[in-house]
Amino acid sequence: MRHAAIAILALLSFAVTAVDKDYSLYSEEALQNILAQKADLHSKEMVPTRDGTSLASDIYIPKGAKGVLPTILWRTPYNYSKLNWLQLRYAAEAIDNGFIFIIQNERGRYFSEGEFEILGHPRTDGYDTLSWIEKQSWSNGKVGTLGCSSSAEWQLALAAQNHPAHAAMVPMASGAGIGRVGPFQEQGNWYTGGVPRTLFFVWLYHVDNPLRATIPFGLDQETRARIASYNDLAAQKPKVDWPTRIKHLPLIDLLTGLGEPEGTYEKFIARKPNDPEWFEGGLYHDNEGWGVPALWFNSWYDVSIGPNLALFNHARNAKTDKEASANQYAVIAPVPHCQYNKLGPDTVVGERPMGDTSFEVDKSIFAWFDYWLKGNKSAWPKSTPPVQYFTMGENKWNSSNEWPPRKTKSKRFYLHSDGNANSLYGDGTLRATAPETDQAADTFVYDPQNPVQTIGGADCCNGGLVIPGAYDQRIIEARNDVLVYTTEAFDKPLEITGAITPVIYVSSDAKDTDFAVKLVDVTPEGTAYIIGDTILRARYREGFDKEVMMDKDQVYKLELSPMTTSLTIEKGHKIRIEITSSNFPKFARNLNTGGDNVTESESVTARNSVHHTIDAASYIEFSIMP
Repeated sequence: MRHAAIAILALLSFAVTAVDKDYSLYSEEALQNILAQKADLHSKEMVPTRDGTSLASDIYIPKGAKGVLPTILWRTPYNYSKLNWLQLRYAAEAIDNGFIFIIQNERGRYFSEGEFEILGHPRTDGYDTLSWIEKQSWSNGKVGTLGCSSSAEWQLALAAQNHPAHAAMVPMASGAGIGRVGPFQEQGNWYTGGVPRTLFFVWLYHVDNPLRATIPFGLDQETRARIASYNDLAAQKPKVDWPTRIKHLPLIDLLTGLGEPEGTYEKFIARKPNDPEWFEGGLYHDNEGWGVPALWFNSWYDVSIGPNLALFNHARNAKTDKEASANQYAVIAPVPHCQYNKLGPDTVVGERPMGDTSFEVDKSIFAWFDYWLKGNKSAWPKSTPPVQYFTMGENKWNSSNEWPPRKTKSKRFYLHSDGNANSLYGDGTLRATAPETDQAADTFVYDPQNPVQTIGGADCCNGGLVIPGAYDQRIIEARNDVLVYTTEAFDKPLEITGAITPVIYVSSDAKDTDFAVKLVDVTPEGTAYIIGDTILRARYREGFDKEVMMDKDQVYKLELSPMTTSLTIEKGHKIRIEITSSNFPKFARNLNTGGDNVTESESVTARNSVHHTIDAASYIEFSIMP
């Protein structure tokens, strides 16, 4: 089903019970005034959990409210003593729409008691918070969870618990809450293809603080609220020059070398992708059921779009709660992480104009909550398509009953060259036909001390190391250690919607190395916009449960984690594939020794090859709309 206009009209009709205000246009000061005028604040209420630890929560109740009301819950590891613009916006909208709004700090953060753990113990603390809300005199017994990024990720493991009060959820950009799902085993975005991503290195420096200031255990609510009025317990850590610091080796002392005590980073960086400890924390894994209707918001330039959509499909097929599985809806926008407020006329993502990306995000959220928390059956039209996605290039919203759309077909494009695909100026081509004769391999030298730089793509939360979005890759493609394969210009549009899976045959003179693949859309003017990227550490080519080193110059088949997108290659445009062995600083470098990249400081260069022969034909498999 591809009726974008109908889909948008359906969204416009969502707000049948919502207050007709666009809070995205309000300033922080205006939103603060609205909350002060319309809500009674119960500051630093302490919500008890099963082990005696209490969680600090601010509760906003509509002034003059009579009877019981539904609740929207936002949990966060961040300081909320002064709500940020996004939190203020949703709090004001919740109050205006007749909901109670609660914002809570996770365990070990600010005024909440206990020890910090990433995702905030969703199976226990999250569950106990719902139980507490359900019992309050002002609660109608129905809770909706809402949030973006860290405030969404904890919702996933909670959804597996199927708490009776958890009536609906809106997880936005929630990929870091996913451990293993389908073909992805990223363990909360810590890995892609067994290669550590650096975004959490930076994030943990700012969030994980074993030396944090605390107040006495068991302090009464009134005193806590008074302290919070003049001391928010927010640490101001020394600034770090991350573009320089991220190059530091060994990785194990990246943060302790700054004077930080050992904490979460040192535990996580030492774990392998299949370490049992990944399955003991707050991450959601696909051996679990699903119990909550969900409205998912994801985006093409977010850090985790593939796992997000794999989890959406898993939730639809889980069948542990038939009503929940039958009520999963996904919206996929073209923006980076949590930038849904950027949707509108004349959107530019990175350097690429996307046209009019307008979507009624807030109206759809509150229509969803009206339906599930208030029982307003007219709020959410049954005609709403389960998947609404923005197709870049075509620059239109499209819709489907499933992901990927049922009409899609697989199509392979094969790598070709005469052995000199090095750089944009080489002879690498991408064709719909496999090699009919054995072609010479394309070889490059990968030096970990001179890695290929990350420019754009999907990323977030990394202290400015990488700016996400659609950026021109030609400065990268000029390097001799980047293999470049390009199609002829298309004489009619081609829509790629779904997975893009690289299958490449490689060899190396190193025991272990990485292979990174990038998908690029080339305009008639030559601009090479990044669409997506993926990577695989060769030692994990047989699975993440074992490490198998390479024999010198032996040819191996690698199937990399899929990229995921919706893109129309317009007439006159070309598809380009780049292959190299680094994508830094987005991904930590492989030092090529075959040893422990976490504790080593010395590296060796690797001579790596990509093959395209009759028996070892490297290709990229696309999901194509006919």
